Amino acid sequence: MRLLVAEDEKELSNALVVILKHNNYSVDAVYDGQDALDYGLCGNYDAIILDIMMPKVNGLSVLAELRKQGVMVPILMLTAKSEIEDKIKGLDIGADDYLAKPFATGELLARLRAMTRRKSEFTPNILSMSNISLNRQTYELFSDDMSFRLGNKEFQMMEMLMSRPERLISTEQFLETIWGYDSDVEINVVWVYISYLRKKLLMLNADLEIKAARGMGYTLVQKDD
Repeated sequence: MRLLVAEDEKELSNALVVILKHNNYSVDAVYDGQDALDYGLCGNYDAIILDIMMPKVNGLSVLAELRKQGVMVPILMLTAKSEIEDKIKGLDIGADDYLAKPFATGELLARLRAMTRRKSEFTPNILSMSNISLNRQTYELFSDDMSFRLGNKEFQMMEMLMSRPERLISTEQFLETIWGYDSDVEINVVWVYISYLRKKLLMLNADLEIKAARGMGYTLVQKDD
């Protein structure tokens, strides 16, 4: 899953990015309200963590504009502990949840999980296609005979492929969703991770394969008989 973190306290922002990446999220971080608005309008995010007190544009104004522009991604507001009015206003404008600073890491992660579950009403923990399944909680890719625990990037790529079976996913979509718009990674990194996943599918005796459309992207399909 891909998150946007908008927090102007850089030490807190850096800590949040480390925690979230350790928990297998892809993260873009911005430090003022204008960037939060620009990224929120242009990005394909699964959730946004949005501080209220930010320079240029405050978080409540960012929230209001995102909702006005039709961005319905789940948004968690970060508030000062005593600012009850801000909490109420944020929820009224369209925030999905709020968390008062300082907060416990476990509570932040739990609230993110709850928000993203509500986004799709119900998201199954197990994605399955043919004889292969992917466990979204343990990051295991498995068949009846064997399993592999995938690394962060492998897991996110496989999740994208299994969530959209037999649909083409472009190389640019992989890069933007998993590495972020501002990433300076080379485009061939996608091919490298596709190669890792192909090897694992082969070892699992999968009835599936990842097909490449030259210059376009990749599709997860049933193997031809």
